[in-house]
Amino acid sequence: MKKIFTKLSVLTMVGLLFMNAAFAQEITVKGVITDGSDKLPLPGVSIQIKGTQKGTTTDATGTYAISAPANATLVISSIGYTSREIPVNNQTTINISLSSAAQDLEQVVVVGYGTQRKKDLTGSISQVKGEELSRQPVQTPTQALQGKIAGVQIISSGEPNTSPTVRLRGTGSILGGANPLYVVDGVFTDDIKNINNADIVSVDVLKDASAAAIYGMRAANGVILITTKKGKAGENEISYDANFGFRQATNMVQMAGANQYTGYLNEANKYYGSGTDLITPSMLTGANTDWYDAILQKGIMSSQNLSLSGGSEKINYFISAGLLTDEGIQVGNKYNRFTLRVNNEYNITKKLKFSNMISYTNGKNKGAVADAFTNAYRSAPIIPSKIGNQYGNTSLFGNVSNPLLAIDKIDNTEVQNRIQGNFALDYKPIEGLTLRSAIGLDLNYLKSTNFGYPYLSDLSTFVVAGGNQSRPNSTLSVGKADRMTWIWDNTATYTKTIDKHNFTILAGVTAEQLKGNDMTGTARDVPVSKDQWYLSAGSGGSQTVSNTGDKYRRQSFLSRINYGYDNRYLLTASYRYDGTSKFGKDKRWDGFPSIGLAWNITNESFMADQKLFSNLKLRASYGLLGNDNIESSLYIPTATNNLPYYFGGTPGTLGNPSLGIRLQDLIDNQLKWEITKEYNLGLDFAFLNNRLSGSIDVYDKKVDNALIFVNIPAIFGDPDARVLTNAANVSNKGIELGLNWSDEIGTDWKYSIGANMAYNQNKVNDLKGGQPLLGDLIAEYRITKSDNGNPIGSYFLYEKIGIFQNQAQIDASAQPNARAGDIIYKDRNNNGIIDDGDRTFFGSYQPKYTYGLNGSLSYKEFDLNFGFTASVGGKIYNAKKAVRGINQLTDNIEADVARDRWTPNNPNTGEPRAYTGILPASTYFLEKGDYLRLNNLTLGYTLPKALLDKAKIRNIRLFLTAQNLFTITSYTGFTPEMQTSIPGTVPENANINQGVDLNSYPSTRTFAFGLNVGF
Repeated sequence: MKKIFTKLSVLTMVGLLFMNAAFAQEITVKGVITDGSDKLPLPGVSIQIKGTQKGTTTDATGTYAISAPANATLVISSIGYTSREIPVNNQTTINISLSSAAQDLEQVVVVGYGTQRKKDLTGSISQVKGEELSRQPVQTPTQALQGKIAGVQIISSGEPNTSPTVRLRGTGSILGGANPLYVVDGVFTDDIKNINNADIVSVDVLKDASAAAIYGMRAANGVILITTKKGKAGENEISYDANFGFRQATNMVQMAGANQYTGYLNEANKYYGSGTDLITPSMLTGANTDWYDAILQKGIMSSQNLSLSGGSEKINYFISAGLLTDEGIQVGNKYNRFTLRVNNEYNITKKLKFSNMISYTNGKNKGAVADAFTNAYRSAPIIPSKIGNQYGNTSLFGNVSNPLLAIDKIDNTEVQNRIQGNFALDYKPIEGLTLRSAIGLDLNYLKSTNFGYPYLSDLSTFVVAGGNQSRPNSTLSVGKADRMTWIWDNTATYTKTIDKHNFTILAGVTAEQLKGNDMTGTARDVPVSKDQWYLSAGSGGSQTVSNTGDKYRRQSFLSRINYGYDNRYLLTASYRYDGTSKFGKDKRWDGFPSIGLAWNITNESFMADQKLFSNLKLRASYGLLGNDNIESSLYIPTATNNLPYYFGGTPGTLGNPSLGIRLQDLIDNQLKWEITKEYNLGLDFAFLNNRLSGSIDVYDKKVDNALIFVNIPAIFGDPDARVLTNAANVSNKGIELGLNWSDEIGTDWKYSIGANMAYNQNKVNDLKGGQPLLGDLIAEYRITKSDNGNPIGSYFLYEKIGIFQNQAQIDASAQPNARAGDIIYKDRNNNGIIDDGDRTFFGSYQPKYTYGLNGSLSYKEFDLNFGFTASVGGKIYNAKKAVRGINQLTDNIEADVARDRWTPNNPNTGEPRAYTGILPASTYFLEKGDYLRLNNLTLGYTLPKALLDKAKIRNIRLFLTAQNLFTITSYTGFTPEMQTSIPGTVPENANINQGVDLNSYPSTRTFAFGLNVGF
């Protein structure tokens, strides 16, 4: 027995030796390491054999080779990417892709005047990488942000060269400007249409007061930081990115055709009007015009970008050039943009560095005719748009102007040249201390030319242009607007670590100035040749010239301390003392403090053994922000010539006016800052080894001393007098939630999905003096009313509760003069008549909820990316329907309205009887603004590296993309996205008019093919 046991022991030992030898046998493992998002090879990636000191790095083409045991595990790591462990399992070729560390707690995000690791943040900050933005065929980076960040509402327009409306955590000001501050490489701006998306590294959004307070007076509505690309040491890299496609109109409103239109109008006038037909057979021309089709085109778009980057230990450089062409969907509308960027860094010594980030933009825009879509809505289909060289005469028919004629006979062109740059010196005299001085410049030169071609009319026919649309004399309007802004920042930043204590202290002073010069001139009878479009070429005495300007200054002192203890307890405290020339000398200065606290719970000892949370951090913050975004001299009283002054009136009357010199507006010389106070409570979390991560924030943001215009009693001399003063409070309260999941299936499949949701409640809390703010006049009614207890821009309307069916209903109602088929309005005050006391509030355009859903899926060389956006709870006033018939009996009607109108044979309908005049402002015109949109869908293919190596090409990616592929909405207008202003109305009333759809540009759908090539 003993012999048998001995033999078995020997055999076992021999077997183990053979097994160890087999497993210890080394093999050569080769492969390529690439970026998981854009498939580009990654140089300098570390490959380490786990448990040993043996390792290597990838070369400039992302290739590596290492000798390793067949049973080894490779540890792959690179700065900015999530580390991976890959078992060898006897494989000799292992290609690896690394995911960006967007969910990694070591990710660096940009904050005001510096950067921080994500795990050290105490405020609410969200980041979107530039590669996500450049996938979409849009002009501005804010358009590409739509649906990607909780609490950021972006309202886009289909018109080229227009900036989206951006709201961070609701509308925070009534008149003082509600757009966020944009900071592009340190330069403050309100307009980023000049930024090439392909040049962007990241966009960081500072949402709460703690994060944004370092920008003080400019940050009341949030801050969006844009960082552009820089070169890095290594081989030169050349990249070419392009896409080509077209845009088309979506969700067009179907208007009545000739027969339906004729029947509707004749019914309206014959039975409810004068008793005769409005349209007789002699008026019919045989036309059945689709006016939208007449003024629409399929707009070609393209974008091409070429960049060169590289560097050494001494110099890093990035140079790019871009060309964008975007034809709008309105005939003649077109925008061209050329961009050039040069970003360089010079390491003069080990302690001194100079950097410059410069961009030049040349844009040429042939603008759309603002009212063409509304006129196409109202134009009679029985009039031809154009026959040969003659235009249909809609105005002679008692209708609006021929929109195609209006487009063809105008040349409205703007040319913009803009230089934006930042020049900085960084000096590090001792370890941990950085002294920085940076000058930012924004030079903006705009020239506009508006030439109206002359044309004559034939008043005897509907076929030739005439009526009110004649222009016997040419008109020329020329404008120049020059803006120069500079900002000079001087900061000192000191970073120190003492045992478990980490400090970063920032102090600085900054100054800013804007100087503007505007000049406009007009003339008549200027020759039609473009070479003679000068004011002096007009007829004698027809020239007019106006020259105005603007200038204001700001100065600030700023400080911030970031403190962390043992990576568990974090503190951010800042104070900024701001001065502005936009207020009087006694009100110019104010201070804006903030504090943010955070607790990294997962770093506590009692969490050491748990495996549920990869990250758990609790945040709380409070801060004050200022807003001085008003015209620069509103606190200064000015006198104006030839204005009426009223004398001799009896009590209750104004008396007779006499012309003289007087103060045109009453002035409050004690104007002061709007102050935003915000509380924020947040929780960041991650599960399952960071595969599932997210954050939730609850905020309460209140604006005190909001600036509004208050009406002055007419007894003071002017029935329309008003004064701008600090007389309102506004609040926004809400919740934001963001979730992200990212994972891999094997080595070939990778996917990620992110969802976000935000709830916001906007409310006017205290209108001092009790005077509500009314919106602009639309079809004889003011549609909105901003009053206590309601959102800014709330609709104030009569309530439609039904349709009269018979005389008995009419006799029992508050509308004794109604007819069967008329709208029944609710008598809210029960006084037996329908009057202004029956109007009440019915919500606003501001949504209660906004949503976003974004995802990506890749399999080997194929990738698929998508993005949805949604809005719920907002309402839209369809003013196009409301203005129909205003002073014009022959306006067209929507096909659905004409078809579904009330008649004795069609009583069960929500549409009133045929009518030719205007209707009161009521909920009949109010519609839900909810929508769900597939904002972007992109399918890409990256050519295998083996095919490209011989040609020394780093990568080639081909892709197909669609923007706004579909929109699900019940709104019957062009688009549920409403910009903040109504063309032709008072600019400062933009926020209180939002949601009134009068001249909106239709939404567009884009299809494009593109490629990315790297050398």
